[in-house]
Amino acid sequence: MPQQAITDEEIESCFDVMSELRPHLQRESFLTQVRDMQIEGYKLAYLKDDDKVVAVAGYRICSNLFMGKHLYVDDLVTSDAKRSKGYGETMLSWLRAQAVDAGCHYLHLDSGTHRHQAHKFYFRHGLTIASYHFSEKLEVS
Repeated sequence: MPQQAITDEEIESCFDVMSELRPHLQRESFLTQVRDMQIEGYKLAYLKDDDKVVAVAGYRICSNLFMGKHLYVDDLVTSDAKRSKGYGETMLSWLRAQAVDAGCHYLHLDSGTHRHQAHKFYFRHGLTIASYHFSEKLEVS
């Protein structure tokens, strides 16, 4: 069963799996980055098998004018070595339960256009493409 990463040790134990999705992350700054994001409402959850983290999810519960109260999944990844064993499904079901328990009207996420296997997974589990997400990388000094 997934659980919240609360302690420094629990957060740090998520790094290896999270870095498969976010390879730009640095181990030495990961804890600080997660702690800073928690101030903004970010939550980190993980799933273990044989005492090893096999799946990780980062999410937020917030509100906006479009969806009302919703759970947004920032990050969802299963270790490449453990894919197709039901861990992603377990994590997604757990996230849905968190959303329902919090009174959210939606669960949603963005997925990179190149992540075709992830898209198949999301479609199989009832998610649909609801909008386009546009972004622009800004140069900040």
